[in-house]
Amino acid sequence: MSAERAGRHVVVVGGGLAGITAAVGLREAGARVTLLEARPRLGGATCSFSRGGLIVDNGQHVFLGCCTAYRELIARLGMTGSVSLQDRFDVTVLSPHGQARLRRTALPGPLHFGQALAGYRLLPAADRLRVGRAALPMRFLDPADPALDGQRLGDWLAARGQSERARRLLWDLFTVSALNVAGDDANLALAATVIKTALLGRRDAADIGTPGIPLGDLHGQAGARKLGELGADVRLSAKVAGITPLPGGRFRVQLADRGTAAADAIEADGVVLAVPPDAAARLLPPGAAGPGPGPEQWRELGSSPIVNVHIIYDRRVTRLPFVAAVDSPVQWVFDRTGPSGLAAGQYLAISVSAADDVVDTPAAVLRERFLPAMAGLFPAARDARVTDFFVTRERRATFRQVPGCGERRPGAGTGLAGLVLAGAWTDTGWPDTMEGAVRSGLIAARELRREMAQSPRGATAGSRAAAVAGASS
Repeated sequence: MSAERAGRHVVVVGGGLAGITAAVGLREAGARVTLLEARPRLGGATCSFSRGGLIVDNGQHVFLGCCTAYRELIARLGMTGSVSLQDRFDVTVLSPHGQARLRRTALPGPLHFGQALAGYRLLPAADRLRVGRAALPMRFLDPADPALDGQRLGDWLAARGQSERARRLLWDLFTVSALNVAGDDANLALAATVIKTALLGRRDAADIGTPGIPLGDLHGQAGARKLGELGADVRLSAKVAGITPLPGGRFRVQLADRGTAAADAIEADGVVLAVPPDAAARLLPPGAAGPGPGPEQWRELGSSPIVNVHIIYDRRVTRLPFVAAVDSPVQWVFDRTGPSGLAAGQYLAISVSAADDVVDTPAAVLRERFLPAMAGLFPAARDARVTDFFVTRERRATFRQVPGCGERRPGAGTGLAGLVLAGAWTDTGWPDTMEGAVRSGLIAARELRREMAQSPRGATAGSRAAAVAGASS
């Protein structure tokens, strides 16, 4: 039974990538959709703002060739022409002591990175030769194995001959930015997902994609436009205060009182709760937790910050669209001159993942640390004048992807049929990334359609817990 034939109304709470994906999918399947977003814009954690005539992204978000769900969403939003994807993985790695280039070949995976590793001169030759001692066994790890969830990536790599320097100068290049924790502390199961899929899989899987326009336009505005075209009801600045199950398997979604009148309430046949774990735990009706991890476990996921350092130079200091760095406080640098609208000079944005040690550092102190570091990486920056320097901080950028996080991630289903969860923090099998967020929205929409098809309108849906109890009595 399709959502359209059933005449079902679905409320999606949260307008980030997960919520947009779920809303688009459910509306295309025929459901009547109302999307509620507490902020005055869509896009969630990927957004833009204006500063001194420039359009600034809150953070630097990229995708890979293997991010199939995200790329499909971009296509459905009509924005494929607004992103660019490398024709092959090619990254320049800078160090105060020199530089190297990692560029894949046309050989099939996992042979496509062999030549790049052999010539990675920032790493001693002995360490380069030992990379295979970890890369080959990594191919045979099963990320779904619960035993991997409790292990640290650093311990696993060290046991397979990867030195401290190899872990910092090579493995961290990929895992720190993908998992947003210090490389050695990363959850082995999630690290295996990243490495197996992106680096040891298809030869084009790790090719890097970047936005050519501000993220607010790419996700938020494009999502609002698509949902409008589909006839969905999108309500911004609409904060949800509570969700109440009703007789007949329906729900009342209560909006917060904004002080002008009595708060509104919306009745729906289904609800997608596409919000961060703390908000989901607060909004979940009492007794509605499913058989898996409950709200207390969701809160235990914690969070990891990302700090973004923005520097405007009076001249161009690099021709590269992005670079990685090692032996430096700098991790990744992106040229945002064009998308920001800067008319003269160059705008470089530094992304610092796993930023626990600098998230509270004053901007003036970060300026003293990062300007010399950039001059050490880009010789042209030594003679350039800095016309602006500012910092953005994503204090809760991702959940903390360390050992044990997997057992705390819930599936889409809850204890109430018709109420599902979405968000990159849910159990998608992927890290907390844009790809993970989109996949969660797809999973939630699919689960909700299945539940509504199994629960005829007007019948009491009840909770899974009650159904199980009744079956066993």
